[in-house]
Amino acid sequence: MTTSDGWRRRRVPEARGRAGAPRTPIDYAKVGRSSVRRRARGMTPAEAVEALGEAELHAVLDRRDEAAADDGGRREAELTEWRRIVQLLATTGDPYDPDADVVVQGELAEDRRREEAARQHRQARQQVADRADELVALARAGRLDRTVASRAGDEVARELLDDRGDYYTGAVDDWLAHALATHSGHYADADARTAAATLLPPPVRARAALLAALARTGAPVDGELEFVGRLAQADPGATNALAAWLDNAAAVKGGTA
Repeated sequence: MTTSDGWRRRRVPEARGRAGAPRTPIDYAKVGRSSVRRRARGMTPAEAVEALGEAELHAVLDRRDEAAADDGGRREAELTEWRRIVQLLATTGDPYDPDADVVVQGELAEDRRREEAARQHRQARQQVADRADELVALARAGRLDRTVASRAGDEVARELLDDRGDYYTGAVDDWLAHALATHSGHYADADARTAAATLLPPPVRARAALLAALARTGAPVDGELEFVGRLAQADPGATNALAAWLDNAAAVKGGTA
């Protein structure tokens, strides 16, 4: 679209993305700064001053048009960047080179750090999803038992299954409770067992506590012991109390033996 003075108004691009995928918000100020730096590359100090004057003129014309003024802050960011470049070149006296601009290079380095952090986050999420799918496949095949060692991060995979409403979350809960009760897999590490207090839901922790208490009485706990899971799910607090009572009873018996 062309304004009455013959200057072509810039259209603000819309964020686009794959269908169904969340759209990444456009940083219009960043777009503006990048545009200025591309145009300014190789400019002498005098040329940069002239470019700044043109940008200030266009900004004045834009303010007459509400639609043109609503550019997400791009115009103001461009003006600020032109002024910064003009000030920089007034100090150096050299043509503008974004590759030698410490401000630009600092921003690029920060962008790379953010991109790497985002990549690692996506990778970690994918690993959790893969592990959750693996546990479900094992449970579906009836092979999620003590021969499968628990790993660090299984609690997060379990949480993902719970969020999905997966049918096999219960089987994973039983498997994790047995691993925690017997200190097997990554729960052989004391810090991992301590972390489980915040990573696993109360029913799973209560099930593990009761299984461990039953084992200390000498009772066989190799079977399904479905009642343990039902008790823990119905009332984790009472289940923990029962586990503590069994431990106390075993201690008294051992002291009088």
